Amino acid sequence: MPCPMLCLPTYTPALRGRFAADGYLPLPGLIRPDLLRALHDETRRLEKLAIRRDFAMESMADSPRRMTILGGQIIAAESALIPRLYGDAELIGLIGRIAQLPTVPVRDPVERYVLNILHREGDTHGAHTDDYPLALVLFVEAPLDREGDGLLEYVRHTTDLHAWGTRAVRCAHHCPGDAYLLRSDTTAHRVTPLNRPGLRRTVLNFAYTTPARQQARTDSAARLYTPENQPPGGNAP
Repeated sequence: MPCPMLCLPTYTPALRGRFAADGYLPLPGLIRPDLLRALHDETRRLEKLAIRRDFAMESMADSPRRMTILGGQIIAAESALIPRLYGDAELIGLIGRIAQLPTVPVRDPVERYVLNILHREGDTHGAHTDDYPLALVLFVEAPLDREGDGLLEYVRHTTDLHAWGTRAVRCAHHCPGDAYLLRSDTTAHRVTPLNRPGLRRTVLNFAYTTPARQQARTDSAARLYTPENQPPGGNAP
């Protein structure tokens, strides 16, 4: 069965330039409506297997993790759709051209694709940078209020996790079906809390890397996405 198509933009030097300047590139409407419906059904099914997290991540300036998550090792065993979408050659090729990096999938079975769900009042994904250089974040559900909760905040060209509250912070809203590409290892970022009941923010985070960077730099993702009764996943062949 072929993978449902994304609405991939045509590559232009302007896309590359904006990504290089900001470390962030919005991709509105990347997910076609039929695929969005399929991902909505798939993520709701996978949510039944998800794990609740509520702690401070010491290695990321004690920033909070209040969220429901599912790591790639479980997604790979339970879903055919998400791994097929993650490995789409046309998608990976476009990301590589925009980022100007020799882009390849992440071998680590835990980190390559993860499901992040904010759905309780106070839920947030606190300040961090990622182990791998590129993150493609796909929005299955999102609050519709552009001035409200569950927004991406980022500070370009810095790994300083104490930069919040300064004029350098940028904020971005996304709708269901949108996506964004982030230079996630050198762009400090976080998700603002859900401060009202009844809101949901469900995203798939696809991590990509380069051939020379297949080793995680921190244990933060392993701690977040590996169940307590299982050892963290190592690199897959």
